[in-house]
Amino acid sequence: MAVSSLSLSWVPRTFKEKLNEPRWSELPRASELPLHHTITCSCDRTTAFNEESDCKRRPLLFGVVGSLTASLLPASSLLAQEMPANYQAFVDLSDGYSYYYPSDWREFDFRGHDSAFKDRNLQLQNVRVRFIPTDKKDIHDMGPMDEVVSNLVKNIYATPNQIANIYDMQERTVDGKDYYTFEYELRSPNFASCSFATIAVANGRFYTLTVAANERRWRRVRNKLKVVADSFKVLDI
Repeated sequence: MAVSSLSLSWVPRTFKEKLNEPRWSELPRASELPLHHTITCSCDRTTAFNEESDCKRRPLLFGVVGSLTASLLPASSLLAQEMPANYQAFVDLSDGYSYYYPSDWREFDFRGHDSAFKDRNLQLQNVRVRFIPTDKKDIHDMGPMDEVVSNLVKNIYATPNQIANIYDMQERTVDGKDYYTFEYELRSPNFASCSFATIAVANGRFYTLTVAANERRWRRVRNKLKVVADSFKVLDI
């Protein structure tokens, strides 16, 4: 099955432009909150945050809960119970996606991306989300996972002087939405970075979340960043 070609030249609004949009008056009176909301969880957990439990937990967090501030919920709410410790949730109801990111990261403008957060001390350790228009209805319409991922990493993500290595690919379905998540490395003569990317199709858009770090730090932060990649979810708009 042929892999659909992609063009990543379309540039969405910057994160700051989105936050400055006058949307408050457009919401129902009972929900007079921004359409982009960050929810914090500082609870301590000893249970491992794995992929299986993640897929079961996310529907409880996002959607209506994503529109509420943590202060409006009781201390024993599902929100505090379900979010992994030391992460925050970014929910964009207007553009239809959500994800977790480490709570000590800060937002920044990443050219050509809709939202982005980075480590306060290590700028190359970051997460960003972008989307482009598509006429596809599901990620499977783009082609088989191995072909789609190989085309993206080797022909779009990698520059001519970089060597691309793909380490892992996973497919999951959450709430009827399909996702491809993959781990890869881009190596140039003087530098190498490792990343997770999660891709999905919804709302007439091809979404990409990428979370990356310097290759030298990858072993130390890999599991932490995998939580971010696995948390990405598209929402109906």
